[in-house]
Amino acid sequence: MSKKERKVTMSQVFKTIIWPRRKHLLFGLFLIIISRLSGLVLPGASKYLVDDVIPSNDMNLLKWLILAVVGAIVIQSLTSYSLTQILSVEAQNLIAKLRSQVQSHIIKLPIRFFDNTKTGELVSRIMSDVEGVRNLVGTGFAQMIGGILTAAVSLVLLISISPMMTLYVLVPVAIFGLVSLKAFGKIRPIFRERGKINAQVTGRLTETLGGIRVIKGFNAEAQEIKTFEKGVDLLFQNVKASLTATSFVTSAGTLLLGLASAGIMGIGGYMIMEGDMTFGDFLAFTLYLGFMIAPIVQMSNIGSQLTEAFAGLDRTEEIMNTPLESDDKMRTVSMAEIKGEMMFDTVSFAYESGKDVIREVSFQAPAGSVTALVGTSGSGKTTIAGLAATFLNPDSGKITLDGVDLQTITLESFRSKLGVVLQDDFLFEGTIRENILFSRPEASEVELDKAVHAAHVQEFTDRFEDGLDTLIGERGVKLSGGQRQRIAIARAILADPRILILDEATSNLDTESETLIQASLKELMKGRTTFVIAHRLSTIRQADQILVIEQGKIVEQGKHDELIALEGRYYQLYTYQARI
Repeated sequence: MSKKERKVTMSQVFKTIIWPRRKHLLFGLFLIIISRLSGLVLPGASKYLVDDVIPSNDMNLLKWLILAVVGAIVIQSLTSYSLTQILSVEAQNLIAKLRSQVQSHIIKLPIRFFDNTKTGELVSRIMSDVEGVRNLVGTGFAQMIGGILTAAVSLVLLISISPMMTLYVLVPVAIFGLVSLKAFGKIRPIFRERGKINAQVTGRLTETLGGIRVIKGFNAEAQEIKTFEKGVDLLFQNVKASLTATSFVTSAGTLLLGLASAGIMGIGGYMIMEGDMTFGDFLAFTLYLGFMIAPIVQMSNIGSQLTEAFAGLDRTEEIMNTPLESDDKMRTVSMAEIKGEMMFDTVSFAYESGKDVIREVSFQAPAGSVTALVGTSGSGKTTIAGLAATFLNPDSGKITLDGVDLQTITLESFRSKLGVVLQDDFLFEGTIRENILFSRPEASEVELDKAVHAAHVQEFTDRFEDGLDTLIGERGVKLSGGQRQRIAIARAILADPRILILDEATSNLDTESETLIQASLKELMKGRTTFVIAHRLSTIRQADQILVIEQGKIVEQGKHDELIALEGRYYQLYTYQARI
C-alpha cells in the first residue's frame, strides 16, 4: 500500500456518492425545506397573537391561528418521518454496496498484499470504514443544507424586524464559523488515525480468537488481555481527542451565541421601552433567532459526522487504489486448453529487495509429470510452488506454460485449471459436502461421490450420523488433521485440474491414513503436471524428477534411485530420515 495518505476531495464525493443519488437527496431537501418553513409558522403566529389577536379579543381569529400552528406541527412530523425513511434507508443501501465493492476489491488483491496485512484489519476496512457515508447520503447532509436555507430565511426575517440587532448577532456567528472550520480541519486526521487503530485492535482480536488453543496451551490469557487493553486504551485516547475538539466547537458556539442573546435582550428591552419595537416584534425576533442559531450549532455536530465520513472514505479510497492481481496489463492470453508443460528459465525471486529466496532456478516439468521439491525448511521449496501457482511473480527469469510466458496468461484461464492442497489446508465453516463442492459447486452427485471415494473420505463420514452433511466447525476444528487433509484432497480431485500443487499433502496423516491417501494421490496425479513438496521423502519415491533445493538453488536433480546412487545431499536427507 502507498505510504502517502490519500485525501478524498469534495468534488470526488459529489461525483461518486452525492450526484448518483441526487433524486433521493433533492426529495429529502424538499422535505427538509417544507419542514423548516412549517417551523417558521410558530414565531410569526406568536407575534400575530401578541400584537393583534389578544389586544382585539378576536376568538375566531385565535381558532384559525391555533389551527395553522397545529397544521404546521403535523407537517413537520410527517416530513421528519418521510425523511428518515427515504434518506436513512438509502444511506444503509449505499453502505451495503460499498462494503461489497471493498470486499470484492480486497479479495482480488495479490497474495503478497495478504502476507503483509492482518485479516482483522481488512475486516475493519470492509465493515467500519464505509459506515461514515451514512452522514453524506443520510439525513446529516440534507439537514446541513436545510439548516443553511433555514438560517438564510431566518436572517432575512430578522433583518426585516431589526437590522441593528441582526448585525449585532452576525459578529459572534461569523467568529463561530471560523472556529468551526479550523477545528474540523484538525479533527479529520484524528478520525483517520481512529480507523487505523480500530483496524489494528480488530486484527489482534481476530488473531487472539483464532489462536485460542495456543493461548490457553501456554497459559497466555493475561498477556493477550493486556495487549487488547493497550489497544482499546489507544482507541479511547483517540476518541477523547476528537470529543475534546468537537465539544470545544459546541462550547464556543454556546458561549458566543449566548453572549449574542444577552446583548439582544438588552438592546430589545431598550427599544421596546423607547417605543421603537413592539413586544410581538421582539418575541418574533427572539424565536427567529433560535431558528437561525439552532442549525448553526447543529452544524458543529453534523460537521463532525461529515469529517468522520471523509476520514473513512480516505481509507477506503486508499485500499481501492491498491492495484488488483488482474490489473497486470501483460496478462492478455486466455488459454482454452492447457496441456501442462511447465518450464522455469533462470528464475529468481525475493520477498524483500536484495534478499533472493530462490536464485536462477531452471528446470522443466513435462506435461503430466510429477516434480518433487525437497530440502530443508526455508530452502525455497514453497516459493517455487507459489511461482508455479501464480501466487507470486518472478523478479527475473521466465516461467512458461505450454511454451507461453506464464506472466502473460490471464489468471482466470490458468487458475480454472489449477488445484492446490496445502499443508495447513483451509476448510470453511459448514458441512463436509459444502467444503468438497467448493472447488466445483455445479458438480453432480456422481462426481462428488467419486471424489469422496478417491480421497477415502467415506472411511470416516460413514461413521458420522449426518455423513457428508456433518457440520465441521470453524476451520474444520471438529475434525482430525488427517480427516481435514482428506477433505482437501477430495476438493482437489473434484476440481479436475491440469496443474496440481501438493504442499505437504500427507504431513497431517497418521500411517493408516497415509497409506489410504497415497493410492488416491497416485490416482489424482495421473496425467496432471504435479509439484509435490514433501518432508517425508518416502512419499515421493515414484516422482518423475526430484529437485533438491538448498538456499534457493537446485543442488541435485534426478529420480530417486539416481540421487541415492550419487550419495550427495538427497542421499544424506534420505538416510537421515530412514534412521529416525
